[in-house]
Order: sequence, then C-alpha cells, then structure tokens
Amino acid sequence: MPYPMTESTTATKLTLITKRSTEKPREKFTSLIHHLNDAAFLYGCYVELKNGKAPGIDRRTKESYTEEEIKGAIAEVIAKLKRKRYRPQPVKRVYIAKANGKKRPLGLPTVTDKIVQLGMKKILEAIFEPVFLDCSYGFRPNRGCHQAIKAGYRMIMTKPVNWIIDVDIKSFFDTVDHHWLMECIKQKVNDPNFNRLIVRFLKAGAMEEGICRPTEQGTPQGGILSPLLANIYLHYVLDLWFERVEKKQVRGYTELIRYADDFIIGAQGPRQEAEQILADLKTRFQKFNLAVSPEKTTIIEFGRFARENRQRRGMGKPDTFDFLGFTHYCSTSQKGNFLVKHATAGIRRRRHHKEMNQWLKCVRNRLKLKVLWKLLAAKLRGHYQYYGVSSNIRSLNAHYHWTQRLAFKWLNRRSQKQSFNWTTFAHYLERYPLPKPALALNLYDIW
Repeated sequence: MPYPMTESTTATKLTLITKRSTEKPREKFTSLIHHLNDAAFLYGCYVELKNGKAPGIDRRTKESYTEEEIKGAIAEVIAKLKRKRYRPQPVKRVYIAKANGKKRPLGLPTVTDKIVQLGMKKILEAIFEPVFLDCSYGFRPNRGCHQAIKAGYRMIMTKPVNWIIDVDIKSFFDTVDHHWLMECIKQKVNDPNFNRLIVRFLKAGAMEEGICRPTEQGTPQGGILSPLLANIYLHYVLDLWFERVEKKQVRGYTELIRYADDFIIGAQGPRQEAEQILADLKTRFQKFNLAVSPEKTTIIEFGRFARENRQRRGMGKPDTFDFLGFTHYCSTSQKGNFLVKHATAGIRRRRHHKEMNQWLKCVRNRLKLKVLWKLLAAKLRGHYQYYGVSSNIRSLNAHYHWTQRLAFKWLNRRSQKQSFNWTTFAHYLERYPLPKPALALNLYDIW
C-alpha cells in the first residue's frame, strides 16, 4: 500500500529550506532531524538508489528487498532515529586498482545506511548548494566535468593567464579532519541531533578481513554522503579563503576552478606570484591537516603568451597539464591564432585500452555476438560522451580503430576456428557498424 501524501511533504520543505538559505546565507538551521522521520521520504530515497550495486557487510543488495521488507526496515530506522539510537553499521572495505599501480580504498555501506545517507544528502544539499561558489563543479546538481573543463578553457582563452598551478591534494578523502569538517557544517547547521548523526557515520568504522577498524579521519569513498561532505569541507577550507583572502593579496588576475578535490589555479603575474599562491595554499592546508602531493603539484607557464616568452628564452614549447582526464596544451587555430587544445590524457587512454582488452577477453565466449556487439557500441558511445570535446577528435578516432582491432582479435579467439578475416570483418562492420566518434561538448562557443 503506498504511503499517504500530505500537503506539506518533505520535498516541499526542502524547497523552502533552499529558498531560506538563499535569502539568508548567514542563517543557521537548528531543527532538521525530523525530516528523516518521514517514511514516504525515506522510501523515495530507497527507490532512487541505483540497482546492481555491491552489498555492504550484511550482504544485502537493493534488489534483495521485497517492498514489505524495505518498508519494515524503514519503520525500524525511523523508530531508532526518534529514540536517538540509530547507529550506522561499519562500511565494507574493498580496494580498486589505480592507474599508478596503487589501490584506492572504498567503503560500501548497507542499503539502510544508504537510504539514511541519501536523505541526509538531500537536506544538506538544500542548505549548502545556494552558498557554494561558482568555482566548484564536482558532485553538484546540473554541474559536472564538462562544465569545469569549459570554465578552464574560458579562463585561459579570455583572461590574462600566464601560469597554471595544477594542485593535487594528497589522499584527500582519507585525511579529512572530522573536527574541522564538523566545524564547517556548523556554519550552517546547528541541530545537535543531526550533527551527531553525521559524526556517527564518520566514526562508523570499516570492516576489513573480519576486523572492524575505527575511522578517526577521512570520509569513505563509496558512500553517498561523502562527496557532499567533501564539497562542504573544501568550500570553507579552500573556495571561500581563495575568494575572500588570497585574491586580495594577489596583484594580477587569478582564478580557481575545482572539481571535488582536483583543482587548478590560473595566475597572471610573474612566476614568483604563482609560487607565493602555492605557498599560501600549503600553509592554509596545513592548518586543516591537509597536504598537497609534491609529485603531482606543479606550476607551469601556460597561456596566450607562453609560447613567445619561452621561445624568447630558448626554452621550447610550453608544458602541458592534465585536468579531469584531458591533457591541455597550447596550440594555434587554422588562422594562426592562439588556441587551447585538449587530448585524452595518456594515462587514461592506456587504462581504457587495458580495460577494453580485458572486457572483450572475458565476455567473448559468455555472450552471443549480437549482445556483445550492442554492449560494445554502448561502451564506445559512453567514451565519446565524455571525451568528445573540441580538438580531441584525433584521440577519439584512435580509440575507435583500437577497439575495432581488439574486437577482431578476441572474436577470432572464441574457438579454435577463425571467425573472421579482415575482409569478412569489414563486411560485418558495414552491416552492423560501431558508432563513430562524435563530439559532445563544443568549447568554441564561449563568446
């Protein structure tokens, strides 16, 4: 039986919270926990959870719950919340391989904890989204990587940028200081019960090899709430500080563009000024127990006059920098004008080739050719949807032809008998063509 609808639903209340936060950005919210006591609201959060996700320590997935079971679980959660007895279960610790050979730890919450986290995320998002600055693009509604890339392109093409400070925060999600994070949240949220629940999620621990390990710092990647908490943290630690303090100390133009914990800073003045910005940034981070990664943080000469300045000094072409999976480099248009161009970053390209090779190897005998071909086409379209930006068509074409060669290789290894030669494979491609490269983002319409 569906939950009854009331005139004043939680969704309506969240809209009012957003309006109030917009109109009174310095006002604090003192009563929020009761929004989580709405069974219809939490059931809606359950429905929004994505299917096919890995289970937490209870080994339950979203699909494993019947409607009656999940409604019973939600009722139990609400009862515990009202008694202030709700305690999140430890996350399940798993590791995924990174491109540099290291492993990234993920924390997988249980389904009921995901439901509560999504409810909390909606509440916090309604409060903080109106006060976040325009320089932040990661994990925000109607914003994403393409908007951040375009903002970087617009900054370099239209502003007097001579230097790019490419910054990487060392193990950010694993080193977030819980005390300072709660101080950031308290700038807008002064409900002790709601804040206590956030702390309980932060301190829930991680189950690894049957042992529950305490979490004294960091926000587990894999949790629904973690990206928003990271945005709140960096809003106060980085964004506001840069906008209100650092910009006033810099003589020339400077701008920050951030996607989650990955960000770049454009600077106009001499190199000494760019170095001073980076030094100030390190000092600021040190106060909040953060640090920049020395091997991934660089200052490069970049921009409209970088090529001429470097040639005058006998230093060759300007350096490049990687941001959000793209290598950004200085070039010229067909008319000889300055132009920032983009190519799929080498580390990403190699990773995609490796993943495609492994996937085709694994599924070549498990799926019928017709099904495999549809999935392969979907993978290519997904690749074009992200990497299909202006000036990157050469990388897209290379990926397209590489995928064709891999498909030819592994389809011929479905059995001892060869399925295709190049002629028959070409005929098959004519009949069932794979999607060809297409651009998804036009960077040249910034004016």
